[in-house]
Amino acid sequence: MVTEFLDAARVLLCLSVFVFASWSDWKKREVSNAVWLIMAPLAFALSAFQFVVFSPDVFLFYAVSFAVTAALSIVLFYLGAFGGADAKALMCLALALPTYPNVLLGYFQSANASAYASPIFPITVFSNGVLLAALTVVYAVLRNLVWRLRTGRKLFEGFENEPIWRKVLAFMTGYKVAAVKLEKAHVYPLEDVVMRGTGENERRLLVLPKDENVEGTVERILSATHKGWLQNEVWATPGLPLLIFLTLGLIVALVFGDIVWILLRFILA
Repeated sequence: MVTEFLDAARVLLCLSVFVFASWSDWKKREVSNAVWLIMAPLAFALSAFQFVVFSPDVFLFYAVSFAVTAALSIVLFYLGAFGGADAKALMCLALALPTYPNVLLGYFQSANASAYASPIFPITVFSNGVLLAALTVVYAVLRNLVWRLRTGRKLFEGFENEPIWRKVLAFMTGYKVAAVKLEKAHVYPLEDVVMRGTGENERRLLVLPKDENVEGTVERILSATHKGWLQNEVWATPGLPLLIFLTLGLIVALVFGDIVWILLRFILA
């Protein structure tokens, strides 16, 4: 009974904090460090107490799960694939739910979702979140097709010298927006304006726009737009609030398990 209560407490802690952090990420595109400073000690206290008192044989795996999750989070953060809040969220999740909470959720499921989850539960949540975030590609592609049909213009006019793989990435991850929205909306420019050696301006597609370069890129685009060098619409990609997808990935993992593993089992069965 006590282990069930502790399972419930750890799950509710993760869900409540992740939902709040997702809301903050959506509204402000940032999450206060206070959120993780509150969650981390609570998560560690609950997990450590449960594993030391009731399942001491699991405590070593607890440390391994946290170490693997922390290493993944830090690497992705320094590669620019993760924001600071995303990395902290995943590490806090590893403190609270290093493994699948079988004791609690087994009562509520007709099938055991843990059979379709990685032993390191945060990895399952991460893979689910990434897969759900990848579905935004469908939205970008449809939006670009509608823009092409509505305007009758070429999507990559002015980018004739850009390689095809850059155009494909832009087509799948971004879409056209009014240049002024780069200042107001949560979007990042997927193109830049550079000066050639001949003094002419050239448009280039960006693969991975970085936060520290965004301000300068936006200034160059707006300046070129005001001077008539660019049309009003430019390529941009939405600043995806990854925490929302991690939260959805957590819910899916608790109820169903690892989406990737389920799909593989379905395909290979």
